[in-house]
Amino acid sequence: MTVVHSSISAEPLSPARAEAEVWSADCGGVVVFSGIVRDHDGGRSVTALNYTAHPSADQVLAQACAGIASEYTQVQIWASHRVGGLQIGDYALVAACAAAHRTEAFAACAELVERIKAIVPIWKEQFYTDGTKDWVGVS
Repeated sequence: MTVVHSSISAEPLSPARAEAEVWSADCGGVVVFSGIVRDHDGGRSVTALNYTAHPSADQVLAQACAGIASEYTQVQIWASHRVGGLQIGDYALVAACAAAHRTEAFAACAELVERIKAIVPIWKEQFYTDGTKDWVGVS
């Protein structure tokens, strides 16, 4: 169907907004994924995160969404990833897919999230309770 929304955002994300904007009257299934900042990683206690995006991140995210839309032609897509400082419980990634049936919506949303994580150039700096920090997934 179409990409309803894709963005890199410094503003808080809303799964309810994603669901409302991706749904239409011909869609009986809406799947929303919320990536939420948790308080641990790799056995270490986390206090906060900071996401930094390459200048091309918005374009790469739009391409990822368009790719999913071309593969799942009966699905509507919504995706946004946060940048900047995030606290425990904040939404880091929200993705939503709507389709006539749940099977397509689930499959498209799962593939969308995997593709975003794999190709969108966003880096995560993680802060720990012991005062240390490191970059996750950066080599």
